[in-house]
Amino acid sequence: MNELNILLVEDNEGDIFMVSEALENLSVPVKLVNQRDGQLAVEYLSELVQLTPRNLPDLILLDINLPKKSGHEVLRFIKSHDALRHIPVIMLTTSSAPEDVLAAYQNYASSYVTKSSSENDLNRVMELVEDFWLNLARLPSRH
Repeated sequence: MNELNILLVEDNEGDIFMVSEALENLSVPVKLVNQRDGQLAVEYLSELVQLTPRNLPDLILLDINLPKKSGHEVLRFIKSHDALRHIPVIMLTTSSAPEDVLAAYQNYASSYVTKSSSENDLNRVMELVEDFWLNLARLPSRH
């Protein structure tokens, strides 16, 4: 894979910065697109499906606590859409509430990671994402 396309759905400016910084340290080039609320994420993905399906993200990092549409609503949209459901979705959120974890997996999240406020911890999480999703697992090829 020449470049990893990642959609980050996150509204917190500090988290956006820390995730983008952590992704810069990966061994593969990353194209990061951020949508700051759930409704914008749904609109963005819908537009990609219609206009440029080759540009769909390889991986989605999705917060739960978002304006307009929650991460759970966005996840349900993704997993109910034929052209999107194959994309791995990592719930990356501050919530460790058991009901959020359960709801994410019931809606077919690929994994659930609780965010830390530490930049070192987030760097480690992104390294593990790279190790698993790029080195161990195989991502679907872009159509």
